[in-house]
Amino acid sequence: MLALLRYRPTTRTMPSSRRSQEASKYFSNSAASTPSSLPRRSTRSSLARFAYTTTPSVKDEEDDSSLSSLSLASDIEDAIIKAPASPRRNGPSTTTTLKRKRTTTQTTTTPSTSKIKLESDELEVDFTTRVRKPARTITSPLTGTTTVHPPSNWEEIYSLVKQMRLPGGRASNAAVDTMGCERLVGKDATPKDKRFHTLVALMLSSQTKDTVTAEAMGRLMREMPAAKEGGEPGLNLENMIAIESDKLNEIIGKVGFHNNKTKYLKQTALLLRDKFGGDIPPTIEGLISLPGVGPKMAHLCMSATDGWNRVEGIGVDVHVHRITNLWGWQNPPSKNPEETRMALQAWLPRDRWKEINWLLVGFGQTVCLPVGRRCGECEVGLAGLCKSAERKKVNEGIRRRREVKVEVKRDGEGYKKVEKVGKEEERTVVKEEVVDEELPEGVKLEDVKEVGGGDVKDEVKQEVKQEVEQEEEDYSMGGTRSWRKQRAR
Repeated sequence: MLALLRYRPTTRTMPSSRRSQEASKYFSNSAASTPSSLPRRSTRSSLARFAYTTTPSVKDEEDDSSLSSLSLASDIEDAIIKAPASPRRNGPSTTTTLKRKRTTTQTTTTPSTSKIKLESDELEVDFTTRVRKPARTITSPLTGTTTVHPPSNWEEIYSLVKQMRLPGGRASNAAVDTMGCERLVGKDATPKDKRFHTLVALMLSSQTKDTVTAEAMGRLMREMPAAKEGGEPGLNLENMIAIESDKLNEIIGKVGFHNNKTKYLKQTALLLRDKFGGDIPPTIEGLISLPGVGPKMAHLCMSATDGWNRVEGIGVDVHVHRITNLWGWQNPPSKNPEETRMALQAWLPRDRWKEINWLLVGFGQTVCLPVGRRCGECEVGLAGLCKSAERKKVNEGIRRRREVKVEVKRDGEGYKKVEKVGKEEERTVVKEEVVDEELPEGVKLEDVKEVGGGDVKDEVKQEVKQEVEQEEEDYSMGGTRSWRKQRAR
């Protein structure tokens, strides 16, 4: 009994070395019956490679190299090409990515340049895309000579701007057309005085509107006193030398920087008398040497009809500099008018060096304004040739041109429907008249009512409105109905 009470069952624990031996033996025995490598987790991105697709145009880069070494028992992820890890903010990426090259076919349409050719049983559509390229310099690898290629579509842009600048165009009757510096010379002045008038007008026009310049020139011709008694008053070199600075400053007080211009005019008059024989210099270098005269004024004065009438360069002012950069003709954009002049003279034909200033100055004063550009009224923007055009304004301009304005007119024979597409196209369609019956005396055509109670004119308007709505619906559907009707005819 005492022996039984002394017996206590105890739980013996296996030594740690024994546990390690047992675990090692277990895993070594199970390794023979399991694959050599455990299956890895298959992510969606890795399995996407083997997804079924109906597009035969997908081609995998390096298909042969990635799959040739695989056996039938290989794992799916073994076919994944590991791309080099890209550095990220939180450390290098540990995921694998698949580099894939796709070959797809895409058709793009450009309505502004589409060409549609109808044949007997086929519809041939030719769509092209406008490509804008700035002026670029190309060096020949054989001869080493460099040639400057003009911007793409520059001739089309130039032609559209010229159409707008001609009488009747959107940019006609600009301020420069009536109050430009060339038009401010005295009509009865001598050729020598006309050249001086041109130079003075150009010096006054800097940072000044044409209207203010014209007013100042008018006052100089009327109010400038004669240099001596019995002399002829008005604007000439002698009177400019003799006039007091305060009086001259008062006459031109409305132009920009009038204090500096008063000083420049007085200094220029003395230089012309002492150094150039009382006339303006006949060279660009001589004109630029005058105080307050830069390259723009020098070239405009040299090419002016009442100047020396010789074109030796382009007169680039703020309008020419701004607009040509908006079109993307210089790449990178020129930083100042002088850089723009050198860039334009490298490729623009010489016979247009004088005209381009007149075109773009008037265009910039009426349509392409420095603030509040009217892109919806610009032919260049509507044609898709201006890279800086405001898309919203262009779309509104296109929509306005497509609007159909309908009027119903009455003549001696009946009512006619007049369709006006914008303000350019007008066609008349004779509607069915309800005036075949003779009307009683004292009854006017306007008083005739239909059975439904509506006026004839209102009925025609309603019918026209329905036709216009149908045309707009056809247009929104891509013009398929209109095309089918034309083909059926």
